[in-house]
Amino acid sequence: MSDEFIPDFVEAIPLPAVLVDQSERLIGANGVARAMFGQNIVGRHFATLLRQPQIIEAIEKSLVSKDPTETRYLSNDGAQDTTFIVNCRYVRGVGAVQGGAVVVSFTDVTHLEQANQMRRDFVANVSHELRTPLTALMGFIETLRGPAKDDAGARERFLEIMDGEASRMNRLVGDLLSLNRVESEERVRPKEELDLTAQITSTIHSIRPLAQDAGVRLNLEAPDAPVLVMGDADQLRQVFTNLIENAIKYGGSGRRVDIKLIEMERDVAVRGPSARVQVIDHGPGIDPVHLPRLTERFYRADSHRSRELGGTGLGLAIVKHIVNRHRGRLRVESELGQGTTFTVILPR
Repeated sequence: MSDEFIPDFVEAIPLPAVLVDQSERLIGANGVARAMFGQNIVGRHFATLLRQPQIIEAIEKSLVSKDPTETRYLSNDGAQDTTFIVNCRYVRGVGAVQGGAVVVSFTDVTHLEQANQMRRDFVANVSHELRTPLTALMGFIETLRGPAKDDAGARERFLEIMDGEASRMNRLVGDLLSLNRVESEERVRPKEELDLTAQITSTIHSIRPLAQDAGVRLNLEAPDAPVLVMGDADQLRQVFTNLIENAIKYGGSGRRVDIKLIEMERDVAVRGPSARVQVIDHGPGIDPVHLPRLTERFYRADSHRSRELGGTGLGLAIVKHIVNRHRGRLRVESELGQGTTFTVILPR
């Protein structure tokens, strides 16, 4: 291959790629690689550009042995750590004195690394969430078989606690199954037309006894006319139930939860007409540091209180995936001492 074709040859590679010849200098780099490492990299010694020992060793080995090599390159794009698989392949007849060169290409596998980390975190979190109630159950069973065998009072007390722990595990398993079902359907857009006003009214009616027990008043502000959206009735009911119940449990100190349904003719969030459902509590609010992570699986702004109130840490993750399936948006606004507002934005 003539050296005059080197720029076109490297530019044709869709991945970030550079060409290193026997002088150990870069004799070519495509636009993606220049955007990644800098515009003026051609002519530089590769070790001054790619400083990590494993990649230097891989290139040197390929230059000498002419065999393919593979390694990893770790970097940072300014927002997050990135991981690349680096492949080195020898090309004959190019470079200094036509002595051959090595094509070094970079495949971004950051998303795969993140997925693997999420899977590991998920397994660890599920194991932790199940281990706590299981340990409690095993301890109480051992106690009931031994010291408390003939103690009727202790037996009733322990059985009540065991029932609560078993219910907690049952809720967790139920939420895990619900999350799996929602994720599997996330790319399937709902085709049923439904009245959002009627949906929210029905949800509030079913939750009102919980609100009354907590001393919380539920106020609904909605248009008199039907507000029609394309949606899955059961899933949207799950969204509104979760958000209103959370407002009662965690913001109930404000003694009032407002639910507002607002129609918008032009909403930048969905680039068209929308229906916005706001669930507003007047409780203690959420520290802003927690807001970006609220919809992560098992993330809790107040772990101890959430477990006390029966939370599994999966409710808002389920809400997020349902809203995504409906091509909508979920917004959270909160100030300490000023309450919290969850807004679900759905296209009309």
